[in-house]
Amino acid sequence: MRAVVQRVSEASVDIGGTRRAHISTGMLVLLGIEVGDTEEDLEWICGKVARLRIFPDAEGVMNVDVAQAHGELLLVSQFTLHASTAKGNRPSYMRAARPEEAVPLYLRAKQRFTELLGRPVRTGEFGADMQVALVNNGPVTVIIDSKLRE
Repeated sequence: MRAVVQRVSEASVDIGGTRRAHISTGMLVLLGIEVGDTEEDLEWICGKVARLRIFPDAEGVMNVDVAQAHGELLLVSQFTLHASTAKGNRPSYMRAARPEEAVPLYLRAKQRFTELLGRPVRTGEFGADMQVALVNNGPVTVIIDSKLRE
């Protein structure tokens, strides 16, 4: 499981010209679910993202997590995070989990983030053609992979 976490001043998801979700200060989390990902991967990545200290404290040092910063979280499914470009220039998405496997984990991630943050999590729509807009604050972007655990 992979997550691209971006600290944002605001972010939104539109689907078919309609605003699906919007957040102010917080994190946009693009989540890619890989074939074979488990509940253990989900627990690890959700915990790591929720505790990620990328918001400034009183001295301006990145030392505060999203809950402490009273920030919001926008979760967007992103199967292309598991693209392979090993052969040629057309990415292969064979490592991305099929919807039957990915949707339950995506919905569980939404639930787990809600539990960890103590507030509702906004989302895109799994499998939809989404237009994601954001203002990356910093910029701060962190990539987290449950298989690498760096």
